[in-house]
Amino acid sequence: MTLTFTLDPKVDPTLHQGILDLWTDVTNAGGAVGFVPPVAPDDIRPQLVRQLAQLADGSARLLVGHDEDGRVAATAFLTLNSHRLMTHWLWLYTVMVHPRHQGRGHGRDLLAAAADAARRVGGIEAIRLTCRGGMDLERFYAACGYKEVGRVPSAIRVAPGDDRDDITMLLPLPLA
Repeated sequence: MTLTFTLDPKVDPTLHQGILDLWTDVTNAGGAVGFVPPVAPDDIRPQLVRQLAQLADGSARLLVGHDEDGRVAATAFLTLNSHRLMTHWLWLYTVMVHPRHQGRGHGRDLLAAAADAARRVGGIEAIRLTCRGGMDLERFYAACGYKEVGRVPSAIRVAPGDDRDDITMLLPLPLA
């Protein structure tokens, strides 16, 4: 089974709900996407609304992967830099693959599609993302070509007494 990726899909109520369900399911399966389980859709909805507002104002782009049944199976938000000295790279946020699709190479496919999308934006020379330490995510991103370029120890507090490093990863995008 493969995923079909779309950059800048129209965000209608079905897509909105699909992303909300994906984010809830990924979080509750232990995914490091800004929340700590257990969560309900109402916990995530305000953050999703903020990210969708960035699409509306043009400061971000949305990449969505659908499975063969048409369900939202993966997402990534590509957030452009507004600082005039940093417009040559962008941030990748809320990188998610539904738990039922994990372990099949869809995460690599999502990151490859995000790199292709960043190239289409024009003038983008690199992608940066952050990940939560203690989950071995940096090893996954490194296997996809990203390099660790920074680490802030104990910057993420997931629970009292459970602080994790905030790790910054970079993927250079060679200009064609």
